[in-house]
Amino acid sequence: MQVKHSKYKNTGILFELLVRQITTDTLEGKDSPAKDILKKYFVKTELGREYKLYETLLKKTTLTEAKANIVVSTLVDSSKTLNRGVLKRQKYNLINEIQKNYDLNTFFNHKLPNYKVYAAFYTLLEITHSQSPINPEQTIANKVTILEHLTAAQIKENAVRDEVLEEIENADRDVKFLTYKILMEKFNNKYDDLNINQKLILKEYINSVDNTPRLKEFYTNKINEIKTELKTLNKKTQNPVTKIKIDEIISVINPPAKNAKITDNDLVDLLQYCDLINELETVNG
Repeated sequence: MQVKHSKYKNTGILFELLVRQITTDTLEGKDSPAKDILKKYFVKTELGREYKLYETLLKKTTLTEAKANIVVSTLVDSSKTLNRGVLKRQKYNLINEIQKNYDLNTFFNHKLPNYKVYAAFYTLLEITHSQSPINPEQTIANKVTILEHLTAAQIKENAVRDEVLEEIENADRDVKFLTYKILMEKFNNKYDDLNINQKLILKEYINSVDNTPRLKEFYTNKINEIKTELKTLNKKTQNPVTKIKIDEIISVINPPAKNAKITDNDLVDLLQYCDLINELETVNG
């Protein structure tokens, strides 16, 4: 079964078109019925709550793939708290009220820059709440569209970075040496407040970022080292509450699963564990 997109039921599109209609009416110097309609149906209503999901989605375009997946999952889960019956009724009444004040064909005859994202998110929500089996390919296609939107800036940044790296790779020896020197100076200035262990971790991460097996091996070894060191330090800790908290942290520090991919979030974890070790060493004298 395929879920069909309907712009007449798409909360994000309805809101966007009402805002545009208000602008059009204002520029023409007349009172805008769309203004009252917007207030009536999107302030403290289920429609308003659902629109917040669309708004959150549209605002984000600079996420990593891992964070983008979290955003999509969170928004879909949040949609499950909405009253579907009330939503359906409010959308029906909203369309009727728009039709009383505007020609529907003219009202919906606008090209929206984010139409594709609105449509993908609407369809994904409908798939989530459908009682019938849905073609998984449609779910995947909609998620891909949304993830591409959420990571658009990241993809562009990566493309620029790859282009720069290619230019450096093809440069002569003197240019490479000068580039490396400048990068190291910037690196040291930017991360001057990191301790020695954190700098070593960051350096190894940068050197291994394009070598997945090496990066995973490094991360696994470092995790095991950190876990052992925390256990040793915690034995010397006097505060019983602190000991319990450290034991809880140790219990969740585990090597990555066999098929797991090492991400930026894993790097942040390592840096934070190093901070914790540093604090424990200070507390224990």
